[in-house]
Amino acid sequence: MRMRLLIVEDEKRLAVSLARGLTAEGFAVDVVHDGLEGLHRASEGGYDLVILDIMLPGMNGYRVCSHLRAAGHEVPILMLTAKDGEYDEAEGLDTGADDYLTKPFSYVVLVARVRALLRRRGAKTAAPVLTVGPLRIDTAARRVIRGDDEIPLTAKEFAVLEQLALRAGQVVSKAEILEHVWDFAYDGDPNIVEVYVSTLRRKLGAATIRTVRGAGYRLEAK
Repeated sequence: MRMRLLIVEDEKRLAVSLARGLTAEGFAVDVVHDGLEGLHRASEGGYDLVILDIMLPGMNGYRVCSHLRAAGHEVPILMLTAKDGEYDEAEGLDTGADDYLTKPFSYVVLVARVRALLRRRGAKTAAPVLTVGPLRIDTAARRVIRGDDEIPLTAKEFAVLEQLALRAGQVVSKAEILEHVWDFAYDGDPNIVEVYVSTLRRKLGAATIRTVRGAGYRLEAK
């Protein structure tokens, strides 16, 4: 599954650098530079992890984290700060952060922390194999099995199918697929989704994915 991350960081060069690096690692990444906007975005849900700076305009990271936890949001939060010392780390963790990284930090270490938090969350919440009708979709091995046969898919094809499988029997809009498989900053042709759906139909069967006119696509659960 392509994980979706939110970076809340007011140092724009750092934020852009992190976003580029994490996108290259295979994540879908959104970036905001203000604490209030970060709280708004994170509260809407849909993120698998939030990378949250502490010193932010509008609302600091401690308060953003505290508000999210008070509202019941359990998304993993990795805090970033130029501060150091045990008190600052303790305050960050006490407000509900899952991990803490002090600037300057190694990018390799940040990616390792991100992956560790996602694995920890996945162990609690993810079903590694999704069964939809005759299809078995192994999200860990990224394999699709029908009967005794494996259906080869590209990484993007698998990501689109997974978004549909997670809500099998429900309508998933083109915009939702774009946001989770490409990310919110994608400015290419939105009809790219139709191209991948068409390819999936050829590989899985024309009736497997239904088009709901004006609404999106539905992976048939039967």
